[in-house]
Amino acid sequence: MMVSVDEMYDQAIELQQKGDLDGAIQKLHELLETDPNYALAHAALSVFYSKREEHEKAVEHARKVCELEPEDPFSFVALSLICQKAGLIAEAEEAMWHARQAQVAAIQKRYAQ
Repeated sequence: MMVSVDEMYDQAIELQQKGDLDGAIQKLHELLETDPNYALAHAALSVFYSKREEHEKAVEHARKVCELEPEDPFSFVALSLICQKAGLIAEAEEAMWHARQAQVAAIQKRYAQ
């Protein structure tokens, strides 16, 4: 039976919640082999790699989320936090600027309807 990417994601989060961070990361990478544009998997990987202080990988996955979800302010806030933890202050500030831009765009879109 084929497992859906949503089920794989749920399995990865379950592994992480049980304390198996390595297993969770492995499961998320398996998921991305099936669907490389699954934003939630990239978001989870950015957090998990950040917890392990593997900052380069954390930033890479947080950037991918922003690429996949450019209208989501939270994606840029998350990238900003990951960059801060990695010591990339200029990039963190730029990500926060993008978050504000996305918020403004969302508000303008809401009022234009």
